[in-house]
Amino acid sequence: MSALLQISDVSVSYGKVEAVRSVNLEVRPREIVTVVGANGAGKTTLLSATMGIFPLKGRVTFEGVDIDRLDIEDRVAAGLSLVPEHRELFATMTVEDNLELGAFRIAKSVAAQSQERVYGLFPRLKERRKQLAGTLSGGEQQMLAMGRALMGAPKLLMLDEPSLGLAPIIVADIFRIVGELREAGVSVLLVEQNAKAALAIADRAYVMELGEFVLDGKASEVAENEQVVASYLGFSHA
Repeated sequence: MSALLQISDVSVSYGKVEAVRSVNLEVRPREIVTVVGANGAGKTTLLSATMGIFPLKGRVTFEGVDIDRLDIEDRVAAGLSLVPEHRELFATMTVEDNLELGAFRIAKSVAAQSQERVYGLFPRLKERRKQLAGTLSGGEQQMLAMGRALMGAPKLLMLDEPSLGLAPIIVADIFRIVGELREAGVSVLLVEQNAKAALAIADRAYVMELGEFVLDGKASEVAENEQVVASYLGFSHA
């Protein structure tokens, strides 16, 4: 099966500091791929560069097309979407208005269908659609950030630390929805410090340390690797 997203020999630098070094990664259709590793390993930088937020060296293709020269909006229009670590919602706008912003590049008829789909995945958002985003709980804000990204009908959803700061019961709900997205045909690239939860749901996994991938393979096999167990599975960040 050909890759939906292909990252080839990609490096990302902040000035003289190389945060990501010559990494290769692929995400196939209807697949959940996770990148796990400690804080500061370069996971967020990789997602941001893939989205076009940071410049990179190397090559990124989406559905076989080189997207290195595309700006963020064009990457969204192509079917690539990012839910950032800090969610970046518009706190003084309603839930409904935040969602509508995620559909600015698609037709109104498609946006209406996307909104119903989002409300189906996140019934709580429908209940709170007239509420200001800044007054939502942490879990509800994460749902809204994911919902906004899904409004653009992406083919690949990139999630940066979706479990960060959330209670275990909310984390379980978020990861259940990630699984439902795969079943609905949306591929997911998931960056997580909560390796146990990420590896349990993913098809394949990459382990990142100091800007490099030190291990990759089927998620079930990575989860049984002695080094991974010792470094990441002895505790939970949820």
